[in-house]
Amino acid sequence: MTLHKEGRKILFFSLIIFVGIFFVFEYALDTPAWVNNAVLVALIVLYLVILQFFRSPKFIINKDEKHILAPADGKVVVIEDTDEPEYFKGKRKQISIFMSPVNVHVNRSPISGVVKFCKYHAGKYLVAWHPKSSTENERTTIVVETANGVEVLFRQIAGAMARRIKWYVNEGDMVEQGGEFGFIKFGSRVDIYLPLDSEVKVNIGDKTKGGRTIIAELKS
Repeated sequence: MTLHKEGRKILFFSLIIFVGIFFVFEYALDTPAWVNNAVLVALIVLYLVILQFFRSPKFIINKDEKHILAPADGKVVVIEDTDEPEYFKGKRKQISIFMSPVNVHVNRSPISGVVKFCKYHAGKYLVAWHPKSSTENERTTIVVETANGVEVLFRQIAGAMARRIKWYVNEGDMVEQGGEFGFIKFGSRVDIYLPLDSEVKVNIGDKTKGGRTIIAELKS
């Protein structure tokens, strides 16, 4: 287990602020010892919460061109056939994964291939499970084409707390299945749009592990 690069500045400045708060209670304010101890415990717990959010586990990725791997840790909240209006402009099978603040927030490519489309959209910060969050929230849309010509779209969506979407790919880049393509800070959602004949391997409410859980199998 390592710490993700996106957390370095936040962890550094949080540590300085927390140490400053403790010193104010300990030396500048005339507060009882039990209050100072309670503040210290609360600051340590809060720092550990922030620390765990930026954890980045290391593991072996089992690659398979037919498999669609989960792009994130979280819970499956949507499985349905729906219209995808931005890129495909037609029917696709959608799988959505909600990422709570306690999940690992590294985003991983569901497949290997070349990035055919990548676009960032500014937007709102509705709760990530809101039906309109896919089209109205801040988001990044990425489409990867496999060696077999199958296109898969995945979309990072900011939530009520997540206001820092990071992506590390551009059009024309090659991505590896399970490889890191982005990060979303503090709760969010990822939508995946697949061909209609894809075989879904998960159910609503299932927990996923990014880069490990097989969420679907391509038939095309």
